[in-house]
Amino acid sequence: MTVLIAGAGIAGLTLALTCHQIGLRARVFEAARELRPLGVGINLQPNAVRELEALGLGPDLARIGVETRDWGLHSKTGREIWTEPRGRAAGYRWPQFSVHRGALQMALLREVRARLGEHAVTPGARAAGFATQGEEAVLRLDDGGEARGRALVAADGLHSAIRAAMHPGEGRPIWSGAVLWRGATRAKPFLSGASMALVGTMAQRFVAYPISAPDPDTGEALINWIAELKFDPSGGWTRSDWNRRAEASEFLPRFEGWRFGWIDAPALIRATDEIFEYPMVDRDPAPFWTVGRTTLIGDAAHVMYPVGSNGASQAVMDARALGRAFLDHGVGPAALAAYEAQQRPATSRMILATRGSGPDALLGVVEDRCGGDFDRIEDVIPRAEMDAFQARWKGIAGLAREALNDAPPIIPEGALAPAG
Repeated sequence: MTVLIAGAGIAGLTLALTCHQIGLRARVFEAARELRPLGVGINLQPNAVRELEALGLGPDLARIGVETRDWGLHSKTGREIWTEPRGRAAGYRWPQFSVHRGALQMALLREVRARLGEHAVTPGARAAGFATQGEEAVLRLDDGGEARGRALVAADGLHSAIRAAMHPGEGRPIWSGAVLWRGATRAKPFLSGASMALVGTMAQRFVAYPISAPDPDTGEALINWIAELKFDPSGGWTRSDWNRRAEASEFLPRFEGWRFGWIDAPALIRATDEIFEYPMVDRDPAPFWTVGRTTLIGDAAHVMYPVGSNGASQAVMDARALGRAFLDHGVGPAALAAYEAQQRPATSRMILATRGSGPDALLGVVEDRCGGDFDRIEDVIPRAEMDAFQARWKGIAGLAREALNDAPPIIPEGALAPAG
């Protein structure tokens, strides 16, 4: 039984490894003719790290990433609003990792080719559509070719051709009004040395965290940074590209004064060789993910704002949930229906939550109450209010510590999907 996977990103490659783990064949079809380590920094939450470790990727994560120690919110004047430990420092059984997206994708790709064979991934094969014919799923490619298997999983990202075929009236992704400029710069780590910091307001902020270990000679690490500005979205997004190269002059003047002793935002921006611009977009929750023997996964299923560091983690969790459904129901419509029934409601809640009440929304509360200038944060917002705010988000994101620590494995060790 072969599972067809359209897209060799984090979701698609994790699913291919999961299929191999449970005794299923998988073939991955990737639109790019050459797979290269593209992208910038991402975070993997403990729930996703647990699953990648179960696939044997723990040593790779330790080699290519940084075990995040803490996550903090700071006002536009640099004052600390909230800081909490992360990963094992917070009592989870698994760490949180900050890592370069391209490095993670290449690690997954190496493992797929090593375990499933060199020909398990076909580059230059762009998905164009799908069909169900009897007990077969059909992946239609834009060169006129096709592939057949027992199920087709669309992991073809934000601009998924398969999602577009399922929902032809959906249109383009929805722009929030925010634009992100992203880059990575070699510099000394700040605060704990493995901190993730969000600074500013809901209309303007700067995010930074290391994605490599410090160089033993210079003490410098690769620091991933994001500069974000909010605009009036009523005119729509007018750029021709969704991830174009940009110049610092387009946004740097708004951040010139953001030097707080522990971080120097303009210095990080100026020292960056390549800056990329991304509109912050999502899509409304889809009313369904599955048609016949085809379903959606990762960004094809649920594009959400990069709030709470959950995009890549949810891609991993989708793959593992689908693998478990194959274990329980075999490769067919029943498994796809069970997977969707579990994942779609949860990710729909996350999409809506990130539009205004994600964990970073405390920045807006503090800005509204005091303009970001205070001596004691408790005089602005009680600690209990902040605790409740963050606990609510962890529940939505599936990161409640005790629940995660006590949960049984999604894929039991040695379990194999039923034959036939």
